Amino acid sequence: MNKPTCSLIAVLIALSGGFFGRAQAGEQDLPVALVPQPAEVERGTGQFLLRPDTPIIADAELAGAISAAKQLAERLRISTGWDVRVSTAMKPGGLIRITGLPADASPGPEGYLLQVSPQGVLIAADDAAGMFYGTQTLLQLLPPRVFSRAKVQDAGSWAVPAVRIHDRPRFRWRGLLLDVARHFFTKDEVKNFLDLMAQHKLNTLQLHLTDDQGWRIEIKRYEKLTETAAWRKSIGWGLDPHASTAYGKDGRYGGYFTQDDIRELVAYAQARFITIVPEIEMPGHAAAALSVYPQFSCSGGPYDRDSGHMGIYCPGNDAAFQFLENILGEVIGLFPGKYVHIGGDEVERINWMKCPKCKARMQQEHLANFGELQSYFVKRIERFVNAQGRTLIGWDEILEGGLSPNATVMCWRDVRSGMAAAAAGHDVVMTPTSHCYLDYYQAKGGEPRAIGGFLPLGLVYQFEPLPPGLSADKARHILGGGGTLWSEFFPNYAQVQYMAFPRACAIAEATWSEPKRRDWTDFRRRLETHLERLAAEGVHYRAPKKSDPGYEGESK
Repeated sequence: MNKPTCSLIAVLIALSGGFFGRAQAGEQDLPVALVPQPAEVERGTGQFLLRPDTPIIADAELAGAISAAKQLAERLRISTGWDVRVSTAMKPGGLIRITGLPADASPGPEGYLLQVSPQGVLIAADDAAGMFYGTQTLLQLLPPRVFSRAKVQDAGSWAVPAVRIHDRPRFRWRGLLLDVARHFFTKDEVKNFLDLMAQHKLNTLQLHLTDDQGWRIEIKRYEKLTETAAWRKSIGWGLDPHASTAYGKDGRYGGYFTQDDIRELVAYAQARFITIVPEIEMPGHAAAALSVYPQFSCSGGPYDRDSGHMGIYCPGNDAAFQFLENILGEVIGLFPGKYVHIGGDEVERINWMKCPKCKARMQQEHLANFGELQSYFVKRIERFVNAQGRTLIGWDEILEGGLSPNATVMCWRDVRSGMAAAAAGHDVVMTPTSHCYLDYYQAKGGEPRAIGGFLPLGLVYQFEPLPPGLSADKARHILGGGGTLWSEFFPNYAQVQYMAFPRACAIAEATWSEPKRRDWTDFRRRLETHLERLAAEGVHYRAPKKSDPGYEGESK
């Protein structure tokens, strides 16, 4: 994307001419409260006023610029009520320009330059993701009401403070996990979740599609997975049954995504530069699947989705592997991303210890213990995943018994396992319970029922994906990190939002912003404005309280 060099220089000169212009009364009061914090922010004087006739000009040769311009215009039309136009024809002054950058000026993948002066706005990047992220920052520079889902009445002026921003992400993997297996959330709710992720420059949604309590993705070859395994008798976990609307016409609780639903969600995410990573649990957390296909377990069942019993696939049964490969084949066909998550956590091996087929497999493969049997299972699945051109990722239990040769490790129990995997040359995503489990309580009293634990906003903000002590050549294997939203106690989407925000804002800053740009006191200041954005958008967030432990303290 280096063709527009001459025109870019001309635009930069034109905009820079007003960057340090004379400020009018009140202009310096316009907030610059961005989340996540950009790499470099320089405040200018003056402001750019968005008007009904302000055009958005996209470089005609760059599909990414045109796409970003259309999405920005769509968002502005909703809250302003104006017919914001997109054009590829350059016009003089008073415009928003989205274009490419010459290679020698690029901030790198997903990075962008944003410059605002009284004369106009320039967003420039070397890739489509950077252009999109530049528009997300521009929206945050506008008054918070711009995030309204309806036209704002008596909106006043739409002013943008003069700034010059150079920005780029610190990590490649900036994610959240949404568990739709324990409690089902609709396609539109997942789309809203994707919108919120994109606004915070989070780029990976791990969609937890299967567990003991429910199977949430249509598999054409095995219809019972959605006819029966996607449903259970009650909401479970002792929660108020009226707290959720995820009931079928026959009174059963649950739901699932059709394959067309998945394709729609994947396309929606891609338009926002988010990769959806599917998680299909194995060998454990499989009671839902085994309740309808018990022949692939060690004991033959029965398995009950309402009891929460952890079902386990039988690694001594070749038919079980064929079953899982058939499922993964369909899943891989729906999700074009690099990674396929297989879980691999919390395997109750007692079933294997009693199973003649498992013992025979161990003897045949010269496996010394049941940890090595689990490693055999994971490696065999990995060979299939790799043959489809994808990379297997699993929770850190897949380290036990010997790590699969090409697998990526998601570290949740202890950062030391992630360090060990990185030291061995494996890529790692950090999601430790100590800082990233957003299903934990946010305060020590007065909160909705949660699974347990205690993780206030201030502690989430201390999350550091890169463990100290790793050499530079090993540190490069730390892809990034993310927050996890396990839904045992999230009976509806409003509760998802309440548990996610604003803690997900802290996750976003930990994975996007450089350590030197992160400051807890400053984050709290910026969050005051950012919460106004969430409120304008109708997000059911939890407002931090000064009485929250650590809220008034320092981040370190």
